[in-house]
Amino acid sequence: MKKRGNVAISKLEKKNYKWIYLFLLPSLLIFLVFYLQPIITVFYTSLTKWDGFNSPSFIGFQNYVDMFQNEAFLISLKNIVLWSLIAGTLHVGFGVLVAFVLYHKPKGWKFTRTVFMIPNVISAAAWAMIYKFIFNDEMGILNNLIRKINPDFHVQWFYDSPYAFWAVTFTWLFYSVIVTLVVLNDLMAIPEELTEAAKVDGATGWQITRRIHLPLCRNAIGTGVICSITARIAMYEQIALTTAGGPGDDTMNLPIILVKSIQDMKYGYANANGVIMFILGLVILAVVNKAFKMNESVY
Repeated sequence: MKKRGNVAISKLEKKNYKWIYLFLLPSLLIFLVFYLQPIITVFYTSLTKWDGFNSPSFIGFQNYVDMFQNEAFLISLKNIVLWSLIAGTLHVGFGVLVAFVLYHKPKGWKFTRTVFMIPNVISAAAWAMIYKFIFNDEMGILNNLIRKINPDFHVQWFYDSPYAFWAVTFTWLFYSVIVTLVVLNDLMAIPEELTEAAKVDGATGWQITRRIHLPLCRNAIGTGVICSITARIAMYEQIALTTAGGPGDDTMNLPIILVKSIQDMKYGYANANGVIMFILGLVILAVVNKAFKMNESVY
C-alpha cells in the first residue's frame, strides 16, 4: 500500500515538472537569444581584429597579449582589486550595519530609512556630477569646510594624484541601500522564536546578533558582496563623468578601456576586455559562494 502511494506521488511530481518546464521555457528562450548568443559572439570576436564594419579577421590571442602589455590595463586590474576589497568590506559592512539598526527600530528609524534611501534612487551619473561640485576646490563644500581650519588648503580632488582614486571611491562608498534592503529582508524573516529562546537562555543582544542573526543572514550578505564587487567591475559613469580615468591612469578601469577601444574602432580588443570582465564576475561569484556557503541551507 505504501509502495503504491509512493508511485502515485512520483507520478504527480513528474506531472508537475512538465508545467514547471513550460513556465521556464520563455526564460530559457530569452537567455539563449539575448544572452548566450551575444556571449559566444563576444568570446569569438575577442580573438579577432575587427573594426565593427568589416568581417572579423582571426588573430588568436593577440588582443589578450596586447592587453596585458598595456600599462593602463594593469593599473585597471590593480584598481579593481582595491575597489573590490573596499566594496566587500566597508561598503557592504556599512549596508549591513544600517540594516541591523533599522531592524531594531530605534527612535526615528523610519525617517532614517527614508533619508538613507533617497540618494540611492538618484542615478550614478547624477551623483557623479553632484560630487564633482562637492569636491571642487573653489566652490566645493568639502574644501571650504577644510579651509575653516587650514586656510591654505587647496586640492583638486578629481584631478590630483592620489586624491582622485579616493574621490571616485567616495561617490559610491556609503550608498549601499541594496545591501541594506537584502539583509533587512532576511532579518525580518528570522523566526521570533529563535530570538526569544536565546533571551530565555540568557544571551545578550550582541550574542544574539553574532551567533543567530549574522549566521542566518549569510546568504543575504554574500549576495550584497557579489552585487557590490561586480558593480565596481562594471563601474563607468562615476569615472567617465569625473576623472575619465585620470590623472594619468590613476582611476582607469576596464569599462573605460572598453569604451575607448570602441571609439577607436577596435571592437576585437574591446571584446577582449569584455571577456576579462565576464571571467572576473564568474570568479567572484564562485569565491563568494564558497566563502559564504550560499548553496547550503541556513536553517
